[in-house]
Amino acid sequence: MTTLADMAVEVLSTGDGREKTALARRHAATWRASREAGTPLEIGVARPPLRPARPDAPVLLNPRDVPHRKPGTPEGRIALLHAVAHIELNAVDLHWDIIARFSDVPLPVSFYDDWVKAGDEEAKHFNLMADCLEQAGSHYGALPAHAGMWRAAEDTAEDLMGRLAVVPMVLEARGLDVTPNMIAVFRKAGESRAVEALETIYSEEVSHVAYGSKWFHFLCGRHDIDPTATFHGLVRKYFHGALKPPFNEEKRAEAGIPPDFYWPLAKGA
Repeated sequence: MTTLADMAVEVLSTGDGREKTALARRHAATWRASREAGTPLEIGVARPPLRPARPDAPVLLNPRDVPHRKPGTPEGRIALLHAVAHIELNAVDLHWDIIARFSDVPLPVSFYDDWVKAGDEEAKHFNLMADCLEQAGSHYGALPAHAGMWRAAEDTAEDLMGRLAVVPMVLEARGLDVTPNMIAVFRKAGESRAVEALETIYSEEVSHVAYGSKWFHFLCGRHDIDPTATFHGLVRKYFHGALKPPFNEEKRAEAGIPPDFYWPLAKGA
């Protein structure tokens, strides 16, 4: 019988972006159907690959070598869409990886509900960005991309609390900070399809950050440790560099992350 962990590994082992996301969405639907029927799939235990399968393109570069294009030009907006598509494809893998990699940790079934839902939505987000790129005459893989996106996953491969702290509560929370300005760029250019896609991503990412906060606090309670001090220690251990203001304090609060979590880690704090 196929387990949820097996399905997660299958997503991680699929390279092509459209195929990966289609598979992620099918597996998420299977999981939901089993839960709704009252016969949830077995979680299982699996060994995911340290690095997920990736398509041949885009070429991955050191972050400092990725060309920067001004978003006020059509080429710049294509580059921005491409960067978001790359982030979303990595997010698909990050959410399915947390299911498989930590499947040996005893957790409530609702933990898996949350991350399956997040992985499903990230797959939708990648496809929204890929559709916008194709409408603009480009495609995912046409430009070079950031090679460091998976580093946080590798660094926290043995530490579930570290993974929750760094991926949803730092990296995805950063998305809440920067997405409103991206939406404004495409609105000014009159690109309504991109605006609509980014607004969908913005609204749904709040819940992904909230899942991270929810399960981080759950594990802090299980181990009877202080959440704020623990978060600061884990971010300093696994995240390379200071957090960058300005912060979207309203959306971060909505996601369950108070200011005393991130301001002490901010650049210049």
